Amino acid sequence: MRTENGLRRALESGETVFGASAETFSPTVVETLGAVGLDYVWLDFEHGGPSPYDSTALEELTRAAETADIELLVRLPKPEPALVRKVLDAGVRTILLPRIETAEQLRAGVRAAHFAYDGAVGDRGVGVGRSGEWAGYVDSYVGGEDGEVLVGTMIENQRAVDNIEDILAVPQLGFAFVGPADLSMSLSGGDPLEKNTEAVSAAIDRTLAACLDAGVPVGRIRNDATAARAAIDAGYQIVRIGGDTASIREVLGARLDELRD
Repeated sequence: MRTENGLRRALESGETVFGASAETFSPTVVETLGAVGLDYVWLDFEHGGPSPYDSTALEELTRAAETADIELLVRLPKPEPALVRKVLDAGVRTILLPRIETAEQLRAGVRAAHFAYDGAVGDRGVGVGRSGEWAGYVDSYVGGEDGEVLVGTMIENQRAVDNIEDILAVPQLGFAFVGPADLSMSLSGGDPLEKNTEAVSAAIDRTLAACLDAGVPVGRIRNDATAARAAIDAGYQIVRIGGDTASIREVLGARLDELRD
């Protein structure tokens, strides 16, 4: 069983990492994305997929990722400590906490991901799961796991942007990820037809600047190469460049349209 988190190693080395989403939650797709050469697969359990409490489903996905030498980046549906522990015990090493507005909310989730936290005991807890090879309490596992887990936070609403400096100062935070769609909803007062692009751009710029100042890797979605290169030049280290279902629509849809013309 692989234990090293390649995504964490790459970010700590200052590298840029590229990933794609797997809306199908298919182990075959996970393997394929790894074979392509991507660094991570984005699994969005906030908006789809099996239950994140289903360890059996998570174990199949982590096995596929190990086979293809790619990391899973799992967005949880909520920053609940019990869920954090459950997902990590199934073998996931990189998690993304949504709906964060304050440092206090984030701290609880990050603490739940670590055995030792901020100079004290963390809230991870020792259980029998895939991440520990079903061995329970093993000194090498407990001692090494904190060096492999990577916890990120979504920045996706006005309050998070207002509190960005405090959020980024939470100990053992591994990265932040910008959520522009939810930011747009937040800044428009909940009206999906009101697109305040200037305010959204300002919020994203503030988030990026704060992350760069704090030395916290930051990511965003850029679905074409030109935009992705611009994001890298701006300082983004984590770039999501597409997904499985969108790629099917784009490639096969365009091919079919050409054949039917």
